[in-house]
Amino acid sequence: METVREGKGDMVRPDIAVVGLGFMVVTACAQPTEETANPSPSSAALPTDVDPASVEAGRMMAEAYCAACHSIGIDDESPHLDAPKFRDIAKQYPVEALAEALAEGIVVGHPDMPEFVFEPDEIDHLLDYLISIQSTRLG
Repeated sequence: METVREGKGDMVRPDIAVVGLGFMVVTACAQPTEETANPSPSSAALPTDVDPASVEAGRMMAEAYCAACHSIGIDDESPHLDAPKFRDIAKQYPVEALAEALAEGIVVGHPDMPEFVFEPDEIDHLLDYLISIQSTRLG
């Protein structure tokens, strides 16, 4: 991830060590285990053109950057009441339509959501993960 905008005009480039530390803090503080709270979709359930490694990379990104507010799994609740569940995003938007917003700095969502700007490969991974967990696709 190249930049994170935390406020209007403020730009911060996260250091790899800070991101790693943040990931460890988020995962250490989580009560349910990763396997029960955010099960990875079965590769058999994925569309044939989606790389399971990309889905997993997207899941890891969602866990590191989004799970503090959003439900990122197939059956968990969003910790932040105003944060939409990732599995229900396709009910509001075509998931693929989020690519531009993720590239330019997504600022939609809940009012206190930080603005994130992702690199093209990161966007692909995150979108692959989002597609893989959509409740409209999983039934």
